[in-house]
Amino acid sequence: MDGTIEVSYTVMCKNDVRIEITLSELLANEKVLRTIKGEFAKGLRNIEVSTKEDVPVTLKTAKTIHTFTASKNDFADLLELAEEDARTHKRLKKECEGVELVDIRTVD
Repeated sequence: MDGTIEVSYTVMCKNDVRIEITLSELLANEKVLRTIKGEFAKGLRNIEVSTKEDVPVTLKTAKTIHTFTASKNDFADLLELAEEDARTHKRLKKECEGVELVDIRTVD
């Protein structure tokens, strides 16, 4: 196969966070509720905050997405190439050991 592909990846670290809570759990927290009321209903009394749906809210570590290009022939080795690119650009720090592929796009 001739052509190139663009690979996007992020660096995975030990202290990365991904927590999913529901909106009702968030609104059940007294400190969160007090903050919402203070910000959006300042000076008003007897305010009730409710939600119609139990929507999930995700708290996760913000990640920088890095990209590089590779030959279509190297498709089977993309993970290794992404790790090599991260090492080359010194993106793998003390607490960061691996990479996660985010997107693979055909360029031509």
